[in-house]
Amino acid sequence: MTKRYDAIIVGAGSAGVPTAMALGELGVKTLVIDSHPSPGQGENKHAIGGIRATHSDPGKIILGMRSLEIFSTWQETHGDDIEWLKGGYLFPVYRQEEEAILKSFLPTQKEFGLNIDYVPPQRVMEIAPGIAKEGLMGGTFSPEDGSASPLLAINAFYRKALATNNVEFRFKERVTAIAREKGRITGVITDQGAYSAPVVVDAAGPFSRELGKLANVDVPVFPDCHEGAITEPVKPFFEAMVVDLRSAPGSKNYYFYQSRHGQIVFCITPDPPILGTDTRETSVFLPQVAKRMVELMPRLKNIRVRRVWRGLYPMTPDGSPILGWNSDLQGLIHATGMCGQGFMLGPGVGEIVARMITHQSTANDNRVLDEYTLYREFGGEEGLQ
Repeated sequence: MTKRYDAIIVGAGSAGVPTAMALGELGVKTLVIDSHPSPGQGENKHAIGGIRATHSDPGKIILGMRSLEIFSTWQETHGDDIEWLKGGYLFPVYRQEEEAILKSFLPTQKEFGLNIDYVPPQRVMEIAPGIAKEGLMGGTFSPEDGSASPLLAINAFYRKALATNNVEFRFKERVTAIAREKGRITGVITDQGAYSAPVVVDAAGPFSRELGKLANVDVPVFPDCHEGAITEPVKPFFEAMVVDLRSAPGSKNYYFYQSRHGQIVFCITPDPPILGTDTRETSVFLPQVAKRMVELMPRLKNIRVRRVWRGLYPMTPDGSPILGWNSDLQGLIHATGMCGQGFMLGPGVGEIVARMITHQSTANDNRVLDEYTLYREFGGEEGLQ
């Protein structure tokens, strides 16, 4: 007999688990299906943990601010230590090009309530002791941004979802078909059974395009390979996520921060993008990013790297999420294409999806949904991607 639910989420990762939690809290009988053995075992565990509302687009600012509120108050509200660290995000400036870009974002950022300012060189050096002084022009700093442990957070959200008694998870199970009738969703079929629901949420991240093909829907999400690393722990000397927007041969920006345990965690944005699903580490990443980091902050040069890894960003043509109802197949919701920002945006996304399903969308929700609809013109790129 086919089990019946109000909603089925495909993907138990950065977007899927917070969505399940939000739906469960609203009393929606929800099933989450994932091919991995436990939550967060896809790309969530490859995230480095940065959480910011510092974006250039209104939609991401709205999502980021709500997500920050959830992360920063989680231990106080629910008791789980998810290693939240309020260190802020620092974008140092060494060229007029980056200065102009960052200052151009400030009016929109402030309009939507972001606590951010352009600060002078001395303040940058206080926030990031040891940062290169030569040519430093200042930078933007948003003190309420921070970081948390992706695995601790996803498991806290998972436990909260289960505690609602409205959410069921099925792991080690793969969706093989999306059932539909007369242009509307009726459920999903997996390699282990069939499940009925009028709503299916695509939270499959880099594999959303494959999922969409099961419903004859084209979802423009493409896996893009990124590498990250972590060092040995050292005595804490800075807390902010430092983001250098300057490009260099083979890379765009790179970013790093010191965790609560003292490790330096870092990542780089390859240029051109490395498309595909190959998650093997390379010999290119570490020399490339280490050179840039040491030039920016020389005191990092003697710290030993403990581990490197490679994960997948679910990229869209304009570097922004795809969020909202599908117009061609009734009952299909897209919550995907987070472009490497699923961890930081996930809780905000989850609440919006839950309100969509329960017909409680707010004016802010609708603004976000209009901005990230599947049917937008995919032109340009989000400024702080």
